[in-house]
Amino acid sequence: MFPTKILMADDYEDTRELLRLMLTADGYSVSEARNGRECVMMAQTEQPDLILIDISMPVLDGWGALIELRADERTRNIPCIALTAFSDSDRTQALDAGFDAYLTKPFRGKDLSETVDRMLKAKRVREAQPSG
Repeated sequence: MFPTKILMADDYEDTRELLRLMLTADGYSVSEARNGRECVMMAQTEQPDLILIDISMPVLDGWGALIELRADERTRNIPCIALTAFSDSDRTQALDAGFDAYLTKPFRGKDLSETVDRMLKAKRVREAQPSG
């Protein structure tokens, strides 16, 4: 069994390092993108099980990355979690835009673990259902 692959996209190296430490401690294989454009390209080639996307990034922000991910047949069903330093007031906008979950920075490790676990379980349930 291969480890679960998570792609994270954040323009701040400190945030990526913290996420990498937390996620690898939970047993996940982690890839890192520094902006939304890298995130989309990596998602298309690596086919991660889940993507964590910072909303505010250079080159292509999280909103734009999500639009491209959802428009591509190869990536449209990958669960995407919005990460943002903005307040919870963006939560409804993020979920309405197509993000599967939302975490406000700074977040607690427990919240990250629970959200990732919940999204991955939901993905497995969807994949186990017969298509038709």
